[in-house]
Amino acid sequence: MKIERAASIPLITHDPFFSVWSPADKLNDTDPVHWSGIRQKIRGYLVVNGKTYCFMGDPDFLEALTQVSVDVTATATTYTFEIDELIFTCRFTSPVLPGDLLLASRPCTYVDFGVERKKAAEVTIHLALSADLVRGTEGKVIGFTGTQKGFAYGSMGKAKQTPLGASGDKVTIDWGYLYAASKADSVIAFDLQNEQLSVELPMESEKNAADLILAYDDLLSINYFGAWCKGYWTNRYPTILDAIAAAFEDKSETLAKSDAFDKEIYDRAYAVGGEDYAFLCNMSLRHVMAAHKIITDGEGKVIFLSKENDSNGCIGTVDVSYPSTPLFLLYNPELVKGMLRPVFRFAELDVWPFDFAPHDVGRYPYAWGQVYGLDREMRARGELFSVEQGAVYPPFYCYPVDSGIYDFRYQMPVEECGNMLIMTAAVCLAEGNADFAKPFRHLLSAWKEYLIEYGADPGDQLCTDDFAGHLSHNVNLSAKAIMGVEAYAKLAELMGDREEAEKYHAKAKEMAQSWEARAKVGDHYALAFGNENSWSLKYNLVWDKLWDTGLFSDEVYEKELACYEKMTNEYGVPLDNRADYTKSDWILWCAAMAKEPEQAAGLIAPVAHYLKNTATRVPFSDWYDTKTGKYVHFMGRSVQGGIFMPILAKK
Repeated sequence: MKIERAASIPLITHDPFFSVWSPADKLNDTDPVHWSGIRQKIRGYLVVNGKTYCFMGDPDFLEALTQVSVDVTATATTYTFEIDELIFTCRFTSPVLPGDLLLASRPCTYVDFGVERKKAAEVTIHLALSADLVRGTEGKVIGFTGTQKGFAYGSMGKAKQTPLGASGDKVTIDWGYLYAASKADSVIAFDLQNEQLSVELPMESEKNAADLILAYDDLLSINYFGAWCKGYWTNRYPTILDAIAAAFEDKSETLAKSDAFDKEIYDRAYAVGGEDYAFLCNMSLRHVMAAHKIITDGEGKVIFLSKENDSNGCIGTVDVSYPSTPLFLLYNPELVKGMLRPVFRFAELDVWPFDFAPHDVGRYPYAWGQVYGLDREMRARGELFSVEQGAVYPPFYCYPVDSGIYDFRYQMPVEECGNMLIMTAAVCLAEGNADFAKPFRHLLSAWKEYLIEYGADPGDQLCTDDFAGHLSHNVNLSAKAIMGVEAYAKLAELMGDREEAEKYHAKAKEMAQSWEARAKVGDHYALAFGNENSWSLKYNLVWDKLWDTGLFSDEVYEKELACYEKMTNEYGVPLDNRADYTKSDWILWCAAMAKEPEQAAGLIAPVAHYLKNTATRVPFSDWYDTKTGKYVHFMGRSVQGGIFMPILAKK
């Protein structure tokens, strides 16, 4: 779909390190950037009858090629330019299809150029890829070129390599190699003086198309509980050159798959929420996929690890996985299991002392033990050092029992127990059996008991919206606890334990009835039990709708949604009465609960309005101000998989 504007446009989107965006209205307004805003300089030039125009990146002193449109689908971005002599198109396709793990993992973006001549014209395309893409820290960059299986390629990377040498939030990769490859007549070279890969694609008078593949071999992707793991794609392809060769070979088929997937996303989104909703889904798909890395564990099982971008860099964060699940429940439940497996594994280790679920499994790209909520006194004494950006935390996964490294006050007990139970039930319901859950039933049962004991009226603790601080008697968190208990009942039913299922469904129903009586304050339900002058988005209720469990009365949804309509500002409904900021993913979860399409559209449209008009040029922020439209924090995060909740609810 053609768009007039968006906060930031996806170009190359594969994982948290290989993620390049255009933060401008035009591709040649400024240089591309990493999702974090760090420059990823790529310059594109079009030479027409001897005159050079810039079509990509900062034009410096050159004339900018006139951009006339940009088209964004779920997997592709196409820019169109026009001058007197010709119309020129540049299309970036990252075929990160969630239903095809090989394509989702293979780090190859197609860049296709098209020329439609209006007059006779000799045309040459030049692309210059800078060392920004391979050098997160200082150091000499080297390059090489060659030919393989019918294509020419060039590559560059740091001379001194330290794979997995950096951990943290806003850091870029400084290991591995960037590749540019083409089967067309081309000249690809490494420019040592300028530290860049240069690509030249001649377009003689009879030619009207040229193509390129940009790929990245990160050598090592994740340390998974002590195992040094490569990306999922290496299970099929011995080398990155084999992956590139395959990408050329299956290009027609892959682009056809991508086009079909794009159409499906658009059609489903449009049917549910119109043009605004289709826009949000198109702007979210690549964004969400590129916030993850796919690997396999020692048993060959899929592991799908998110990075908590623009937050604290955590890997496999439970309350980041939770909002992202709608996309994966729609298109590949195996990816939900891939998010759950690392958490179950860590929860069984000696170092985790609690009877509730953990928050995360490390800091990207090291999945070797929770780093959130470390004991502050121990850190102050130097027993647990405070780790700066780029450095690596200790391997907590192998610490012994009673290590005492975690501070209870900064955990999220009810939050994470509810998340793990709901996600596990959701994936088992999607597959029609509980085979996945059976090995973890002891953990799930313990977490269910925790919710029964502490979830009806949670004490002073954090929830996923931890930026708002501790809150006692959190009504929305209590709703999550209730749905977590119901999730356990669903799992018991799938396991054939009808007595257990009925017991805990009845318990969830009892908790829900108490919740309604205690939370109701006139024409809506409170932010916190006992606080009559408060309100909040009750996004956790959506599972009651999805599962048709009837725990909460119709009155709850009617009153809550009417309240949200009244509280809507220019750019959306605030998260609650404490501030004007909101979370876009949670608004879409609430829209999924609307009975009438017009009511859902009233919640969705302001979010689209934000993304089209915000002055903050970052990848679709999920935390922004509903009055100013400015980003507060968080960008490029996997939580935007929650944008797909209305489609999931419709299904």
